[in-house]
Amino acid sequence: MSYETLMSLIGQFGYAALFFALWLGIVGMPIPDEVIVMTGGAVTASGALHAVPAFLLTYLGVVSGLSLGYVLGRWLGTPVLDRLRRKKKLDKYLDISDRLVQKYGSFALCIGYFFPVVRHVMPYLVGLGKMTFRRYALFSYTTGFVWTLLFFSLGRVVGDHAREIGYFLYSYGLKLLWIPFLIAVVLIAIRFRRTKRSEG
Repeated sequence: MSYETLMSLIGQFGYAALFFALWLGIVGMPIPDEVIVMTGGAVTASGALHAVPAFLLTYLGVVSGLSLGYVLGRWLGTPVLDRLRRKKKLDKYLDISDRLVQKYGSFALCIGYFFPVVRHVMPYLVGLGKMTFRRYALFSYTTGFVWTLLFFSLGRVVGDHAREIGYFLYSYGLKLLWIPFLIAVVLIAIRFRRTKRSEG
């Protein structure tokens, strides 16, 4: 699916297109999650969709797709891992995910969100390791909310440049993690200042 197709689907199906594009990310959609989430923010800034329902459906798409990975790892177990290992490109991401889990335990789910591809591999591994769903949801859904909010807000700020910046962030992952955090801090500061002015 091309970016143009994504935009066409959003034009046709609106909020549902954002949800399904992210939910299907677990099976290897060709458009990175960062780009889809930022595009969701960008189309709300243009007025094509309302921000709150678009954000909610985007967030649900993110966590639903990753939860599917958890369920597959938990209930299908080793065959899923063996199948992933056969894909040579995924080997390094499996190794990164495994090292993160060994080093940080449950917190690896939080860190993994900011590594492209690892974000999708990590749920398989913790599911395979029999992490309870309650624990998985606590770490993954909370971080997923923050991650989605950051990239969705960034998409609203950059507007028509969401595609290029999204691919750029996808390519560099954690190396540029400070950028969305910085933007979030700036946005909060601007909003706080406006609130103070309107009160004064």
